[in-house]
Amino acid sequence: MKALVIVEHNNKSIKTSTFSTITAASQICESVDALIVGNQLQEAVDEIKKANDVKKVYVIDKDGLQNPIAENLSTHILAFLKTKDEYTHVLTPSSTFGKNLSPKIATKLDIQQISDIIKVCDSDTFERPIYAGNAIAKVKSNEKIKILTVRPTCFEPCGLTSNVEVENVNLEGVDLSSVSFVAYDESKSDRPELTSAKVIISGGRGMQNGDNFKLLEGIADKLGAAMGASRAAVDAGFVPNDWQVGQTGKIVAPDLYVAVGISGAIQHIAGIKDSKFIASINKDEEAPIFKFSDYGLVADLFEILPELEKKL
Repeated sequence: MKALVIVEHNNKSIKTSTFSTITAASQICESVDALIVGNQLQEAVDEIKKANDVKKVYVIDKDGLQNPIAENLSTHILAFLKTKDEYTHVLTPSSTFGKNLSPKIATKLDIQQISDIIKVCDSDTFERPIYAGNAIAKVKSNEKIKILTVRPTCFEPCGLTSNVEVENVNLEGVDLSSVSFVAYDESKSDRPELTSAKVIISGGRGMQNGDNFKLLEGIADKLGAAMGASRAAVDAGFVPNDWQVGQTGKIVAPDLYVAVGISGAIQHIAGIKDSKFIASINKDEEAPIFKFSDYGLVADLFEILPELEKKL
């Protein structure tokens, strides 16, 4: 058996989700390769070739692939798989990147994908959450090739002490699709990325408005934390969409998650339950968030947050 990990990157650096996916792949197969597709990839290649558990890195570096358009990436990945028929498993991170790309590969191969795996039982059997994380399904695939997406927060990133072989791949006759890149609107922040942050502080509807999120900024600065929000706060327009934590936002697993003014809807809990410690502040002592918290403080956030910042 042999696994292929599709690398998530921005052409310059590798996303941490890829290193977690490599760990998952190594638990399935003894032999793991990585495939990176993009343009002007030298810096990213220099990083991915250090990944432990990877035997070989294949590189498709081509003009027109600098933007992660799934229609373009999938055609090149499928063409690569036609030249390499030894792979029994193809894995991508269960991120926006993987959720967009992996189904296209599975559809073209006429294979049923297994999404968001959180545990490897054996080479054919995996566990994945269902019903907003309230139940875990154990699923077995009899497909010749298993197409999997991996929840990165459930697997430790692999080490980076290797220097594996790199092979450039030249695919003849593979054209770009009619889908073209228009624009990429990304929020710029000096704070850690939500999905890889060690500490996260999030606000909910209890913050009342966007301006009050400034109460969290000073604490986040002192803790070196990323800032997030519940869906209710995002839907209310308090903060941007890319702050959303939860089942329909970003799945996180920091060392410390601080929930402020968040009631604890099932969908939010599904996105934070793998955190090592959860601390909550809410004036409603009956708030569901307290059932899932390691530490809880029943208090008015507008009184306690300034005090907390002073103490840090």
